[in-house]
Amino acid sequence: MEFYFLGTNAGVPTIQRNVTSIALRLLEERRSMWLFDCGEGTQQEVLRSPLKLSRLEKIFITHLHGDHLFGLPGLLSSRAYQGGTTPLTVYGPPGLKQYIELSLGISQSRINYQLHIVEHTGGLLFDDGQFRVESALLDHRIDSYGYRIVEMDKPGKLNQELLERYGIKPGPVYGKLKRGESVEVEGGVMLHPQDVLGAPKKGRIITILGDTRPCLNTVVLAQDATVVVHEATFLHELADTAYEYHHSTALQAAEAAKAAGAGQLIMTHFSSRYKDQEQLQPLLEEARSVFPNSLLAEQHVLLPVPDIGS
Repeated sequence: MEFYFLGTNAGVPTIQRNVTSIALRLLEERRSMWLFDCGEGTQQEVLRSPLKLSRLEKIFITHLHGDHLFGLPGLLSSRAYQGGTTPLTVYGPPGLKQYIELSLGISQSRINYQLHIVEHTGGLLFDDGQFRVESALLDHRIDSYGYRIVEMDKPGKLNQELLERYGIKPGPVYGKLKRGESVEVEGGVMLHPQDVLGAPKKGRIITILGDTRPCLNTVVLAQDATVVVHEATFLHELADTAYEYHHSTALQAAEAAKAAGAGQLIMTHFSSRYKDQEQLQPLLEEARSVFPNSLLAEQHVLLPVPDIGS
């Protein structure tokens, strides 16, 4: 899995950074892409990236402020022109359905794929046996949600040496054992998955948070996360400003990651007062003083999701 940041700025776009949108590429897992927020200009950033809207499977909107939402109608409309024919589901707070349907209806946009809109107020959004996604309310000026994506544990590695002793070569039998099915081998012996599979590979946990002040649910959603993506709109010297506008500082993002026992923190949603990556370095230093494994999101830069234990 990989993160690809299509926008990292707060409020309005700047010459250096677009407003918020995060792509999560699911490579081996399902050859698809999920999008978290869709600020104005997101589809243009996609065109400058290696991402393909035809592989877009799900969109998760954290809240209904324009810098997280205004790019959605255009992207939905353009997806069909970029080979997107498979169903697409959009999740977000109440009001999202009205916004999408009104925007597409007035503009007479035609969607030639199945579009599902799921409004929620938190809780379990889906569990398909491969991933489970949960959401919870944060603390912002309007209802803003964070998302917790849990990858299910994967079967352990097959003991190929043992399988070869039974005369089993790579093929359909391997697949059955990996799926937890027992198979009969020569001599009528039943071979069970637990006989030939190693310990399961622990699934990763990814937490992506919307705009928020520090609150309990940031820690709950990020508990034991492999990676947590947290807004860091200001340096902590502007903590009063952050509180007034219902945002967090880099230091507060780091404190949340530490309290949750997360493995890695990626900060995004930076104020326009920090013009470029060089001016963002103090935010990184501030976060690392509390949580050393902190990173700054950067547009059009891939950030792999670490494997457990790496």
